[in-house]
Amino acid sequence: MDFSFEQGPIRPPSEAKSLLIRVTRNCPWNKCAFCNSYRGRKFELRSLDEIFADIGKMKEIVNHVRELSLKLGEGGQLTNKVVRLIFGQENAYDDGFRSVAAWLYYGGQSVFIQDADSLIIKTDTLASVLNEIKSAFPFVTRITSYCRSKTASRKSVEELKRLKSAGLSRIHIGMESGYDPLLAFIRKGVTAAEHIKGGRHVVEAGLSLSEYVVPGLGGTRWTREHAEETARVLNEINPDFIRLRSLHAVPGTDLHDKILQGEFIPLSDNEVVKEIRSFLEKLEGINSTVVSDHILNLLEEVQGKLPDDKNKILAVIDRYLALSEKDQLIFRLGRRKGIYRSLDDLSDSRTYNTLRTTVEQYELREPGQLDKALSQMMHNYI
Repeated sequence: MDFSFEQGPIRPPSEAKSLLIRVTRNCPWNKCAFCNSYRGRKFELRSLDEIFADIGKMKEIVNHVRELSLKLGEGGQLTNKVVRLIFGQENAYDDGFRSVAAWLYYGGQSVFIQDADSLIIKTDTLASVLNEIKSAFPFVTRITSYCRSKTASRKSVEELKRLKSAGLSRIHIGMESGYDPLLAFIRKGVTAAEHIKGGRHVVEAGLSLSEYVVPGLGGTRWTREHAEETARVLNEINPDFIRLRSLHAVPGTDLHDKILQGEFIPLSDNEVVKEIRSFLEKLEGINSTVVSDHILNLLEEVQGKLPDDKNKILAVIDRYLALSEKDQLIFRLGRRKGIYRSLDDLSDSRTYNTLRTTVEQYELREPGQLDKALSQMMHNYI
C-alpha cells in the first residue's frame, strides 16, 4: 500500500512528539540573514485537496497500525512488540509511516502545522484544515504552528479567536530580537512595534504563545541594546513561553558571510551567558516561562516561571560565571559533546578528569584551538 505523504524540514524542539502536517511549503519571507532552512526554495500554498489527502494517508496509517496490533494480539495498542515489527523491518515501512507510528507511541495527542508561516493562508482555509485534523484524529488535544509577527499583526483578534475555536492551541513566533537596527541588519522583515502588535493579538485571542529569542544575535556591536530592547518588547507582550536559541552562524548563510568579511563579530560563549543574564534581569511584570530547550544553549538549566523563579534562574548563570576559567572550558566541552546537561554534572569526577585531560591537551598544542573545536561541534548540531 502507498502510505506516502509530504512533510517539511523543520519543527520546534518542543514539537518533537507531534505529528507534522504540511499546509504551506517553505517560508514566504525567506530573507533572514541567519537562516538557511528554506534557502533557494520557493514558497507555495498547498491546496486543500493536497492537505486533506495527506491527512487521509496519516489516518490510514493509524488504522493500519491498529490492525497490526490486533493481529499480534496486542489489543490495538502500540506496544513495544508492535514498534519492533514496524521499525525492525528495514524495507517494510517508509519514514512517513514510521513517523506516524512514533507519534502514536508517544501518545498521539499533538499536531504541528508546517512550514514557516502557516497562518499566512486565509483564515477560512486554515479553519477548514483544523476541522479536518480534529475530524480525522479526535483524540488530538493540541495543534500548533509557526507564525511571523507581521502575519499575526495582520490577523485580527477575531480571526485568531476563530482559529482557536477550530482547534489551534499554540503559536510559535521567531521574534529573535526587539531592537529595530538589529532587526534591519538581519533582514527580519519586521519591526519591534509589529512584534508587539502580533504578539498581543495572539495573547488577546487566548492562544498560547511561544516567542523565540536569539542570544548573541547582536554580536559585540549590539549586545546591550539587543538584551534591553528584546526584554522591553517581551514585557509588552507577556507570552506564555520565552524560548532561548543561542546564535550559531551556519556556513552558507549571509550572517556567516558577514562574519568572514568582518562585518559581524560574534560573542564568545561567556559573553552570551552574560547577555542572557542582562536580558533576564530586565524582564519585569510578566508571567512567562523561560525555557532553554535547545542543544546550542550552553546552560540548559536556565529555565523557570517568572517572576517566582527569576532569582533561581539568575543563580544558575552566576554559578557558571563563578567557575574557574578551566572549569568553564571543561563544562563547555562536556556540553558541546552532549555529555553534560547541568552544572551538577561537573561533580562526576571520572568524567570531569577525562574532559580536563582533553582541555589540557588542547592548551598544550595551541592556545585557543579548543574554541575552534567547540564551534565545529556546534556546526554538527544544526
